[in-house]
Amino acid sequence: MGIHPTALVDARAELAEDVDILPYTIIGPEVVIEAGCTVGPHVVIEGRSHIGKRNQIYPFVTIGFPPQDISYGGEPTQVRIGDHNIIREHVTIHRGTPGGGGVTRIGSHNFIMAYAHIAHDCKLGDQVIMANGATLGGHVQVDDYVVLGGLAAVHQYVRIGAHAYIGGTSAINQDIPPYTLIAPDPAEIYGLNMVGLKRKGFSAEAIQALKSCYRILFRSNLTVKKAIEKIRKDVTALPEVETLLGFMEQASKRGIIRTVNEQAQ
Repeated sequence: MGIHPTALVDARAELAEDVDILPYTIIGPEVVIEAGCTVGPHVVIEGRSHIGKRNQIYPFVTIGFPPQDISYGGEPTQVRIGDHNIIREHVTIHRGTPGGGGVTRIGSHNFIMAYAHIAHDCKLGDQVIMANGATLGGHVQVDDYVVLGGLAAVHQYVRIGAHAYIGGTSAINQDIPPYTLIAPDPAEIYGLNMVGLKRKGFSAEAIQALKSCYRILFRSNLTVKKAIEKIRKDVTALPEVETLLGFMEQASKRGIIRTVNEQAQ
């Protein structure tokens, strides 16, 4: 299909030969789009935005607009997006700020559904699903295989660990440990994300070890430091365990959610 006659593509933009730009889409001068992408219609991509290979970008998406940060002064910051992402209607992805490292970064094989928002300086890993209307404040880190339910809202600077599942409409204002299941009103831990772990092929040994970690971290009255010490002493040091403990040892300024729902297993 190539570039539709109604699209406005700046002559300085760098597009691979097989990129399809659909009607009424606007591509700015500093944009790079790699092979196999389909963009539009009615998409606007501006600023220093680098789009990897074979991404599908649906109508009315905006990428690379200035951050919603009153301290931003027009500095040349970026958005960098990996390969094989699906970005659905009306998604907004803002470029970074100098104070946040200057880059909003999205990995590969992510599914970002309609009306989701990814703010300045966010870092998404791979295989992340953001359902309709999910929102990330600035500087949020989302690790691999996370699922964010519809209308979930994540406060700035929060970290979300790998394989976590966050239920729809959750308001997240603290770090979410890897492998956990979060439900809203208020946001609390409801156990491990067992469905997700089994679907991703986690071994029975790994799941059992994570269950032991969960009981020590979230069901005992130990401090995080003491709980980690007990886990290192009593639980087999599998890679999945080390991922969890590494996350717990590096809490951000937001702190880590440890509130467990009374009905959780």
